[in-house]
Amino acid sequence: MYYSKDAIIHRLGKRDLRRQIIRKAFERHEIADTQLTEQSTVPFNVFKDPYLLDTLGLRGNFLETDLEKAILIDLEKFILEFGNGLTFAKRQMHMTMDGDDHTLDLLFYSRPLKRLVAIELKLEKFRLAFKGQMEFYLKWLNRFERQDGENEPIGLILCPHANRGTLELFELDKFGVTVSEFWTIMPSKAEFERKINEIMNEVKERLERRKSLPIRSIRKQIDYFYESKDYEDD
Repeated sequence: MYYSKDAIIHRLGKRDLRRQIIRKAFERHEIADTQLTEQSTVPFNVFKDPYLLDTLGLRGNFLETDLEKAILIDLEKFILEFGNGLTFAKRQMHMTMDGDDHTLDLLFYSRPLKRLVAIELKLEKFRLAFKGQMEFYLKWLNRFERQDGENEPIGLILCPHANRGTLELFELDKFGVTVSEFWTIMPSKAEFERKINEIMNEVKERLERRKSLPIRSIRKQIDYFYESKDYEDD
């Protein structure tokens, strides 16, 4: 049902649909969705984890500016990987508050979601400081860039590694923030399937362990994740 709806919404041809299935878009959406709680301001099935940026041609050591330029050079492939009707808005967006300058890497607009999507690129393991940085960007965008009829902006932090258990503890989604890993090198088919299945099993086991906890709020969060998604409604 996920792929059927995806094909209809994004008018995918056979090649693009086959590509989404081979690259396990459904499973990667499910992994990203495990970050979402009952109080989430991020909708289901918006982000993926990990993002496969192997088509950008990045190899070896590279800088954040290299990653940004590679995305902008091949926006079509990046937007197809993102899979949510993105329109590019700005790069290196400057924001000034109380005399301090801040710069957001990439800003997109999602027509289906009717909201701005801020994307920050990092080349190091996720740190808590990234959360505060993205929260500032989203508050600034909400105050100065959000237009009438739009929903509140949401943000994605892309980094090469993030501990998913730690992200779950921080509950970033309450503030409109999601964190995803990115891979610039695609492993072999067998290795890729093994890694994705390993991640899927790990997050499912973590949710199952949380089911046994007596804290009501945690139980509600688990129930929320297991509720029907949009693609299950048809």
